Amino acid sequence: MSQTIPKPIIGITTGDINGIGIELIIKSLSEHRLLEFFTPVIFASNKVITHYKNLIPDSNFQYTGTKSMSALNLKGVNVFNCWEEDVAINPGQITDLGGKYGVRSLMVATQCLKDGELQGLITNPIHKKNSQTPDFAYTGHTPFLKDKFGAKDVAMMMCADELKVALLTEHVPISEVSKYVTLDNILSKVRIINDSLIKDFGIDKPKIAVLALNPHASDDGLIGKEEQNVIVPAIEKLRTEGILAFGPYGADAFFARQHDQQFDCILAMYHDQGLIPFKSFDKGQGVNYTAGLPVVRTSPDHGTAFDIAGKNMADNASFLQAMYMCIDILNQRAGYAEHTKNKLKPGSMQTKIRRSKEDIVE
Repeated sequence: MSQTIPKPIIGITTGDINGIGIELIIKSLSEHRLLEFFTPVIFASNKVITHYKNLIPDSNFQYTGTKSMSALNLKGVNVFNCWEEDVAINPGQITDLGGKYGVRSLMVATQCLKDGELQGLITNPIHKKNSQTPDFAYTGHTPFLKDKFGAKDVAMMMCADELKVALLTEHVPISEVSKYVTLDNILSKVRIINDSLIKDFGIDKPKIAVLALNPHASDDGLIGKEEQNVIVPAIEKLRTEGILAFGPYGADAFFARQHDQQFDCILAMYHDQGLIPFKSFDKGQGVNYTAGLPVVRTSPDHGTAFDIAGKNMADNASFLQAMYMCIDILNQRAGYAEHTKNKLKPGSMQTKIRRSKEDIVE
């Protein structure tokens, strides 16, 4: 984790307030050396944070409460109070209040990000059962952020040290996956992945593997037609654009034979096809990154973990990696922008040379 830009201000959401999100925050930010790299702003309330702090007696967590983004402690941890009322906290239980205030934390933090008061965002997990309301009719963070920032498309990219897996479809029933396997969808996702690998991860010429939908990549059309009719033409089109896309690969043999090590990212056709191998390999330290947004958002790769919430048992390794990745991508984007801002347009050097020659003649 290198520091190449002024210390960024990064927002952190609570997730469901009855889940493990706040415990992860407290454990992670008890390491004060992290404050050398960024200024954290937790979107919650002092009372909720204090409640969970008291459940972790050995923590070295300290914070400054504030109601104004213009009055942050840039050298410490900040809690931006999104609400003042007392809220019933029931660790491990799925309640309407748990979802309501988790969503409020997310919506206030996202607005601050959109207003430019934050440089990045780290989100903790919410639960679909109690978070969806008329004001938040989304299946998760990714579609909400896509809508909030007006992105034409985004890609859910799961990241670990040696493996990145992106999804063509996210929270879609298996019975409906095939209708989303279209030429346009594959082209869009791979373009986003390619762009992100270059700008966000500093990979000059990314190699992207595209998995098949059907077993054995359809065995030449014997087990489905999506590979021949959709996926292969999409890959061929991407190659004409200079994108190094390969496949389609049968998912079982691809991971079993460790072909994933030859690629910078793998596009899976559906949720479990990509996340089962990813979570088997990531050793509990994976990060969910939303590629394609104009802002940087990361998240731990697990859920609310109600079964251990409030018991001081949560492992914060994935959350720590989400923090590191958010900072690293912000730095990488800044470096990329600096490196490319004065890039000459095609023909500009020839124009300068020609004008120089004309000046000499005159």
